[in-house]
Amino acid sequence: MTRHFLSLMDLAPAELAAVLARAIELKAMLRRGEVYEPLRNKILAMIFDKSSTRTRVSFEAGMTQLGGNCMFLSPRDTQLGRGEPLEDTARVLSRMVDVIVIRTHEHAKIETFARHSRVPVINALTDMYHPCQLLADIQTFIEHRGAIRDCTAAWVGDGNNVCHSWMNAARQFGFTLRLATPKGYEPDAALLTACAAHVQPVASPAEAVRAADVVVTDTWASMGQEDEKAQRLKDFAGYRVDAPLMKLAHKDALFMHCLPAYRGMEVDAAVIDGPQSVVWDEAENRLHAQKALLEFLLVTR
Repeated sequence: MTRHFLSLMDLAPAELAAVLARAIELKAMLRRGEVYEPLRNKILAMIFDKSSTRTRVSFEAGMTQLGGNCMFLSPRDTQLGRGEPLEDTARVLSRMVDVIVIRTHEHAKIETFARHSRVPVINALTDMYHPCQLLADIQTFIEHRGAIRDCTAAWVGDGNNVCHSWMNAARQFGFTLRLATPKGYEPDAALLTACAAHVQPVASPAEAVRAADVVVTDTWASMGQEDEKAQRLKDFAGYRVDAPLMKLAHKDALFMHCLPAYRGMEVDAAVIDGPQSVVWDEAENRLHAQKALLEFLLVTR
């Protein structure tokens, strides 16, 4: 049976834990200079409807380090941009490559693609979820603080795709997530119900952050929301993660951000560039976590 990774819920908690343990091993192997190429002669195809820095580079570098090859496909370069049905593209590409990574807008598109693919499909970001980011985030927490089970995370900002994946992570890894989002920017209601045992919406950033083990935020205007920026700046006033807010968290709390970050908006420079910030480790761990995911889907499944 073909396994896909469209959200964190596609893997069992034990499988997620194994992927992250393996990510830490692969990271150590790379730093020792060990050559490990289990995906030699395997091909990864990337279909991106949205721009990318960390996701594209980490998947290309990771596949290359594992001995495989990559090809990048944009709508401008393929028949998808001329209206070919997703189902047809999935049927054809999955006969020619070994794994497909997709970054697109509507989550339904990647679900449709996966239903017609013979090979694993990985979600590299949709408007609903960003699960690969969460693999890196949880790996980073484990490296700095140990197991995240029974800890408390605070989300401050937009109830967006990264927030949704943090919600799924809370139930998959067994921690509490407190959410502080402005009115009108709450996360998906159905997902909130599904995650109710582990996710707590609260009234303010201060309530979310108080005694938290990790504080997380994201840009106030994501890709495709540029025309909403002026309104969002008003609506998100009071949701900036600054030094006084961080002081409400545990004294050794971590700060995370999936990047790109805008200093002076969702986060102050003193926080993201300060000693509690692990954003650069997060970014690097996209490489290692995704290598472990590729190995899991193509070798160990």
